[in-house]
Amino acid sequence: MNWFWLAIFSALLSALAALLQKKVLKNISALDFSFIVSFLIAIFSTLLLFFADFQKVNSVSLTFLFIKSLLNATAFLCIMTSLKNLELSRALPLLASSPMVIAILAFIFLGEGLKGIEVTGMFLIVSGTYLLELKKNESVLTPFTIYKNSKYHRIILLALVLISVSSVMDKFILIEYKIPPLTFVFIQNLFFLFIFFVVYIFNKNKNKIKIKDLFKANSGSMIFVIIVIAIVTIGYRVMQIEAVKLAPVGIVISIKRLSVLFAVIIGAKLFKEESYFKKIIATILIVAGAMMIYRD
Repeated sequence: MNWFWLAIFSALLSALAALLQKKVLKNISALDFSFIVSFLIAIFSTLLLFFADFQKVNSVSLTFLFIKSLLNATAFLCIMTSLKNLELSRALPLLASSPMVIAILAFIFLGEGLKGIEVTGMFLIVSGTYLLELKKNESVLTPFTIYKNSKYHRIILLALVLISVSSVMDKFILIEYKIPPLTFVFIQNLFFLFIFFVVYIFNKNKNKIKIKDLFKANSGSMIFVIIVIAIVTIGYRVMQIEAVKLAPVGIVISIKRLSVLFAVIIGAKLFKEESYFKKIIATILIVAGAMMIYRD
């Protein structure tokens, strides 16, 4: 399949996953959800063994893949925490600005210049973010202090940095070690389970959910939704990795950011969030800006 359609389908599945995640996170903690969904994803990923090829896998590539998985797992937990505590239309659009973070980091640490179109893209992202955070009856300066006053926005910012580094590592591992995408996803999903299992075991929260409680009659619908999330997540991860193998990672990630627009258009209406049209316009600005900035 053409890499463009792989990226588009990955975006659609990612948007569906975000909507379902927001629904489930109303009744479960971010860590509990992350552990349970990673457990289910690992189980379903065993089907990938029929297509996996481990000939290119060695200790060095596994080390890089584990580091990348650790960054990605931490980012996932950050995103789930923010989704649980912020409106979907406030949390997701901020994630779409990851190309801007990559460009700024490259400018600061690598000395790479910024093109005019990239600066324009950054302006759109900043404008969209400002509009997104500007609320009625608040000072026009309030959006500039949002990261200082809201820990969940700071968590989103951390997730942005981690996702940016992780995305670059995806391309590096696939090209440098030539690990097949399905093998890559299978190993990554096992690492996710290991990471979340360790965090879950050492978590001292006495209110953490017990797995057996999910299978009680009144929790049946929730476990069904989590199973759907697990299947959809495997789908968009496989499609994203396949697309990254065929095209520049920056372009693929930029197109995948359309998932944010899809999720906000549906989610803001579904969850009856305020200022619907303002949030749609802000999200369009952010996504458009992100698509103007892409880096390998």
